[in-house]
Amino acid sequence: MLTKAELLEPLARRRTDEVVVTTMSVVRPWGRLSDHDLDFASADSAMGHTADLALGIALAQPHRRVLCMNGDGSMLMSLGTLATIVDAGATNFVLMVVQNGTYEITGNQALPGATAVDFAAMARAAGFPRSFHFEDAETYEAALDDILHSPGPTFLSVRVETGSEGPISRTDRETARYIQTSLADWSRRMRAALKR
Repeated sequence: MLTKAELLEPLARRRTDEVVVTTMSVVRPWGRLSDHDLDFASADSAMGHTADLALGIALAQPHRRVLCMNGDGSMLMSLGTLATIVDAGATNFVLMVVQNGTYEITGNQALPGATAVDFAAMARAAGFPRSFHFEDAETYEAALDDILHSPGPTFLSVRVETGSEGPISRTDRETARYIQTSLADWSRRMRAALKR
């Protein structure tokens, strides 16, 4: 099982001009590592639709890689998205499910089937040509370059330790710039960055 640092720091070191869409338990930790106009926190409402949003960005920006860090609870709420991603054929899309086994930002309620669900197998069954699962930091980091640079769509699930992130406030009390402003304001900033 990885820590959030073991999950996110290797990604931050490899980050170039990709769009990175985060949700739930990784919003704040990613914001501590990355301060990029192409970061997008989807943690306000419509839980379960972060992967849909990220897919839309990937389809609208086919020349740019899009990485979506989705929660396991969010993924369970919208499993049909796996088939939609495959059908869309977004070769620039990487979907990661961060498996901490709880709904962390709403109070760490237990996730149904947390120890039994095999997200990587579900992705393969939905038709993902590349699907991975990681439970240790060394194997995960060794595979990252291939995952991030090979044509997709690509799926990976990563088991991480449960943390204690609470609800996102979207105020200046937050340290990450991409959650200090409203979703609408950040969406405008990101849209401008995508045109550069």
